[in-house]
Amino acid sequence: MAKKKTTKRRTRPQCKFRRVILKISGEGLGRPGGFGIDGEAVRRIAGEVVSVTELGVQVGVVVGGGNFLRGATVASKINIKESTGHYMGMLATVINALALQDALEEVGQATRVQSSITIQRACESYIHRRCIRHMEKGRVVILAAGTGRPFVTTDTAAALVAAEIGADVVFKATNVDGVYTADPKKDKRAEFLPELTYNDVIDQRLKVMDMSAVDMCERNGVPIVVFDLAKSGNMRKAVLGRKVGTRIHG
Repeated sequence: MAKKKTTKRRTRPQCKFRRVILKISGEGLGRPGGFGIDGEAVRRIAGEVVSVTELGVQVGVVVGGGNFLRGATVASKINIKESTGHYMGMLATVINALALQDALEEVGQATRVQSSITIQRACESYIHRRCIRHMEKGRVVILAAGTGRPFVTTDTAAALVAAEIGADVVFKATNVDGVYTADPKKDKRAEFLPELTYNDVIDQRLKVMDMSAVDMCERNGVPIVVFDLAKSGNMRKAVLGRKVGTRIHG
């Protein structure tokens, strides 16, 4: 009798984090120093996100809007209320979220955009239970418009939603490979810091995230991992718990 062929089942690698919030600045969706959205950058980010959803990891993405405008800056330039400028910035984040949604769906990843300001024809309103349900069904949820209120950064929005939906970690995407004592692109003496406590970041005023975001993560026990998202495979490594970037914890 002919022997039956046996096929080995592929087992997924063990992930350290099962539900993550990825925070991307608006500049991360464009070209360095440029204006608007760069298709190549958006597709690269989509690829990084899909590389971890394939492992069964639930992903929420909080996007900034600085590639279009910053509220305080535009308000001072055209002489309008700063609060109005912040609302304009929230709309910019919705533009970025829709672009990333299409890039993810182009590669077969089910995605939903939820906004903290109501825009019924373009996206859902943010409801944390619905957000969790989408993630449990394997959909990536892109969270736009920050907290929906002026004078609050999208970093703080990422920390808030991470606490609200029970995320295991906040991934902070940057254009360098972690946290340094100074800007490594400007200061050759800048030292890389592979591990920090929340208090280290707050006391030393390290430019990682908004201080209120760091404080929010500390109060809710949500670690932060800061890494270069432009380097292929970094997000997957971070999910698997491998050494990548800087880890901030209690």
